[in-house]
Amino acid sequence: MKFAFKMGASALALTVAATSAYAEIDEAWWKAAAEPYQGVTIRGVTESSPPSLYIREVLAPEFEALTGIRVDVETTSWDQMFDKAIKDMEASTGIYDMAYIEQDIIYSYLSRNFLTDLTQFLADNPDLKAATYDESNFTTFADYFKDDAGHLYGVPMEAFLKVYLYRTDLFNDPEIQAEFKEKTGRDLVPAKTHAEYAEVAQFFTAYGEENDLDLWGTTAQAHTGHVASWYEYFESVAPTFGVYNWGIDADNNYGASVANGGEMNGPEAVEAMTWWLSMRDIAPPESPASTWTEVGTTFGAGRAAQGLVYGENAGWIAADESKSLVVGKVGVALPPLKDGVMEEVEGGTGYIGYYDGGAFGMPHSSKNKEATALFLQYIGQNEVQPDWAVAAPRVTNTATYDDPKVQEMNEKLSGYYDLIKDRGYLFAGAPAYPFHAQVREATAPIFYQILTGDLGVQEGLDQMAATAESTLTELGYRK
Repeated sequence: MKFAFKMGASALALTVAATSAYAEIDEAWWKAAAEPYQGVTIRGVTESSPPSLYIREVLAPEFEALTGIRVDVETTSWDQMFDKAIKDMEASTGIYDMAYIEQDIIYSYLSRNFLTDLTQFLADNPDLKAATYDESNFTTFADYFKDDAGHLYGVPMEAFLKVYLYRTDLFNDPEIQAEFKEKTGRDLVPAKTHAEYAEVAQFFTAYGEENDLDLWGTTAQAHTGHVASWYEYFESVAPTFGVYNWGIDADNNYGASVANGGEMNGPEAVEAMTWWLSMRDIAPPESPASTWTEVGTTFGAGRAAQGLVYGENAGWIAADESKSLVVGKVGVALPPLKDGVMEEVEGGTGYIGYYDGGAFGMPHSSKNKEATALFLQYIGQNEVQPDWAVAAPRVTNTATYDDPKVQEMNEKLSGYYDLIKDRGYLFAGAPAYPFHAQVREATAPIFYQILTGDLGVQEGLDQMAATAESTLTELGYRK
């Protein structure tokens, strides 16, 4: 899940657009391949996020000028995006030729045969295959959008980590460092454990209050009625305590409760939830109403000293002076972890956080598949990636890392791209659950009751585990 970018394209995106890779592309081939589809309009629906806005405002106009194929990209809210795309594909109305596919929903779409096999489509239509498009150019994140045969069903258009951001101006301030050491007995550095993170958060919340500053010690994506909070807990908090895959053991009859081999209500889950709620309680006052949108804007407004933030926001937070008050003051680190978790993950079990992202897929009901296939290849080329990666920090092609523009931006982002490249293997996307939405929707109301205090942590997690198991039984997964 990710930040819903409601304020239009950032100045950063418009600046890099002026140095597009358009001139590097074989114009003659694209014009010839598109000639039969002159005047065709293809339509897509996606979330209003920085990477999607770059497609709408930069890549789509470029492609139209090059080929004569019009591309209308509808950017909307996260929930409306899914609702519109799913209804279109269910009814086979063919309203949309492209639909954003988030990594966590791909398994449901594949199980319902919603999408066109892009690998097979291009193999069957070799005249439409661009020489500059190659599935092997993608990072391994593309594997999330493939079936068991290795065929691709979505062209990756964003991939990023949810990382630990911290304010370098605060962490490096000598007076603050001295005060922190006097109070805690240790140096002020990015936290490696939950106890250290909590100590830093408590310090800065108190520091803000004592100095009459709008400053708190941490962010919290803790909305009491929106799935963003559910995702923050299961994607970004629980794994750092060793609770993976929502605490459901797919190899043990999809058990969710400790009694049935799961971990959703186990001691590590209780510890994770309790810690997270304690952080929420000393976060900015907007936190109980914060989705992924507000967390990004909270950090960009300088209201938090540290936080777990979706990486696609790191670019504008760190470099866009038209939107961010903390330009040049942002550091990036791995999230805090419970003892033993890193060793587990390095050994091949679990993950330390969320590797988020999505792709543009072609609905089975598209009425303009040939023209759409051309556009999907256009946005998948190495040539268009660097400016896109700078405008909205996301990397889908391996060659992007070495581009000079990206390397320059990497410095501004305190090595964020290096973190994706070198430590991305520690993170993971959502588990491969076709029942993703059903279990989320069944358990979320109980989860919100934990957040509001209407249920205790253990009681609430017990109810969530029981509800998850009953839902999986109804769906036929749990026998």
